[in-house]
Amino acid sequence: MAFDITFFLFAIPAVIFAGVSKAGFGSGASFASASILALILTPGQALGVMLPLLMLIDAASLRPYWGKWDWSIARRLAIGAIPGIFIAVWIYQIANADIFRFMIGAMSLLFVLYQGAKSMSWVGARAKPFGPTAGFFTGAVGGFTSFVSHAGGPPIAIYLLSQKLPKTTYQATTVIVFWVINIMKFIPYALLGIFTWQTFLADLLLAPVALLGTWLGVRAHHLVSERVFFSLTYVLLVATGSKLIWDATDHLFS
Repeated sequence: MAFDITFFLFAIPAVIFAGVSKAGFGSGASFASASILALILTPGQALGVMLPLLMLIDAASLRPYWGKWDWSIARRLAIGAIPGIFIAVWIYQIANADIFRFMIGAMSLLFVLYQGAKSMSWVGARAKPFGPTAGFFTGAVGGFTSFVSHAGGPPIAIYLLSQKLPKTTYQATTVIVFWVINIMKFIPYALLGIFTWQTFLADLLLAPVALLGTWLGVRAHHLVSERVFFSLTYVLLVATGSKLIWDATDHLFS
């Protein structure tokens, strides 16, 4: 990992984007940061750099949303995430880097496709909230996708949106859920060797950027249109997701 101009040109916008998404818009698109970093780093390095920064953003986001979450919903999602994380740990040990590069890219494009289908009313809003069993299942999917690409936001968002929560309750619930999930991911990441001295140094350099993104996100929660923010997200995810899938398939089948 070289800390050159290319690294910072990609890393600084990616980390600010993660902070704004997590602190202001329900974490749904924060995994774009890992997709962006995976363009210049190995998937393992991208995951290792982002997790401590995401945890820092989580901690900084707790205060403005403290106690405003729905704890019963948050608890079932966090408990459900545990088996999803265990499955992801097993897959990480047997799959090569290009498999994970492909998975990150595919999740990026699937997120955009889902949002496009929803905006065109191909996927209707659920009339009744999903029940507790669906919450545990969604938590498991979120735990898995969060582990392999920091992409737990979309499946968790699907469940939370069905609950018809107020905007701030929804945001606060995502903050506490991913604070817990990211803590649970930390030890497996360490045991798998995802963290290195290079990722640690990168985190030290980028920590102020993460805090800036968090500050911007809390303010954007009240000031910026979600439509504007997510329009930018979709462009980034299509571009980065397509590039990651192209690189992965080129290596896998060459």
